[in-house]
Amino acid sequence: MTEMVYGTVPTRDGDPILPRWWQTIDKWSLSCVLLLFAIGLLLGLAASPPLAARNDFEPFYYVKRQAIFGGMAMVALVLTSMMTPQLVRRLGVIGFAFAFVALAFLPVFGTDFGKGAVRWYSLGFASLQPSEFLKPGFVIMSAWLMAAASEINGPPGRIYSFILTMAIVLMLAMQPDFGQAALVLFGWGVMYFISGAPILLLVGLAGSIYPIGRFIYANSEHFARRIDGFFDREIDPTTQIGYATNAIREGGLFGVGVGEGEVKWSLPDAHTDFIIAVAAEEYGLVLVLVILAIYLTITVRSLLRLIRERDPFIRLAGTGLACMFGIQAFINMAVAVRLLPSKGMTLPFVSYGGSSVIASAIAVGMLLAFTRSRPQSELSEILSTRGR
Repeated sequence: MTEMVYGTVPTRDGDPILPRWWQTIDKWSLSCVLLLFAIGLLLGLAASPPLAARNDFEPFYYVKRQAIFGGMAMVALVLTSMMTPQLVRRLGVIGFAFAFVALAFLPVFGTDFGKGAVRWYSLGFASLQPSEFLKPGFVIMSAWLMAAASEINGPPGRIYSFILTMAIVLMLAMQPDFGQAALVLFGWGVMYFISGAPILLLVGLAGSIYPIGRFIYANSEHFARRIDGFFDREIDPTTQIGYATNAIREGGLFGVGVGEGEVKWSLPDAHTDFIIAVAAEEYGLVLVLVILAIYLTITVRSLLRLIRERDPFIRLAGTGLACMFGIQAFINMAVAVRLLPSKGMTLPFVSYGGSSVIASAIAVGMLLAFTRSRPQSELSEILSTRGR
């Protein structure tokens, strides 16, 4: 407990890997991730039986699957967090290449599972959503390019990263998946700002959101329908937003009781995109605030640890991962209370889904690897080793 409060103890390079990992890892963030997954399983016990009944499965079929996916995710998280930043960078770039190719071939080999957006590959026993795995790799790739641009005689990495970002945003918009496209653009913007981008350029990019949004609204029925529903003064009680807002209202401060909620029988995505509505109805505002505090703890602690980091790549990549993790959680919960239009975005570690929980674990594992306590080299040493 002393180490969790006052920091980690010094380690030597010759120490065994497990003790060194345990002494240098951010234990508060790791504990918060495990707590989020436990809450996800708890909420799955409430939200998934109606879906299992509709599909003629046993009541806790989806909970068992999530436990299996979660076990795989926790192994991936721990293994990733044990890696050095250099190894994370190499594997992140390789993973990004595979995910980028998979995303590009979605229009040919992908499926929409009747949801109107081609975002998945059907593997028979499960489905795979490439965009989930693309995000951590994209952050690593963009951070690497931006860090390289700061070197003497370095490549124009910021321009390359922008071109790459626009290609990804275009492919995501074609699915259509505007939520993930906005998340990728946000992550790139944060890293670009941290890397020293001119504020006027960022203001110009922010100003372009409105005309681009107008163009998409005029040419995408899917996008227009969600925007119209968001701005409509009257909430249709038979829509997902209508069910979710009513459930949150009924839950009040302490909820209606474990297993007593009704929204899980009406919402088709109660176990995924709107899992927070199930939490609010059955456990009340108290649990929602606890979940919000956990996400805030992971994000803020990671950013505070990254402030001390002198390596440009680690600082950029860690900041991008932390901010994308936090903003994804915010977007999911904001949609449920109608602060944002419906996005079709999962709540990391809490929503059901193999792709979501495993990809989130890889991303947070990378973040934990970047925020591990390590001796900070002199700035001159870092600059001299960047090209190696």
